[in-house]
Amino acid sequence: MKRYLVRLMAVALAVVIGLTTQVSPSYAASSAMTGTYSENTLMVVEALRTAVDLPDDAPNKIEAQAEAKTLINDFASRYRRDRKVSALPSFTTMQTALNALAGHYSSYPNRPIPEKLKARLNKEFKRVELSIKRGN
Repeated sequence: MKRYLVRLMAVALAVVIGLTTQVSPSYAASSAMTGTYSENTLMVVEALRTAVDLPDDAPNKIEAQAEAKTLINDFASRYRRDRKVSALPSFTTMQTALNALAGHYSSYPNRPIPEKLKARLNKEFKRVELSIKRGN
């Protein structure tokens, strides 16, 4: 009897795990990150540059900011703990830019990005692109 109970519990657990993965897809499947650091970094830089450079009266500004927040979170959570990547100069510069932009979005969600911050972000984005092209 005990053996049947153990088997029944194992089957029930397998069914629950199977249904859980079907109902809620994994985080990796829902993320825009492909796993290739250089490609992901350049994609995030381009998307953030677009969000930063949008005029204040643009109709899609709110959607661009929401996408930027999602990309910032996805990028940071994907590469922050990867020791091979987190030691690269491009990553540290990118992390600085992401922190500055995320800080502005969380502290001042309804205010436009100041010109000084835009200039700093564009400078850091260029530096990141150069580092990626050099291979670090």
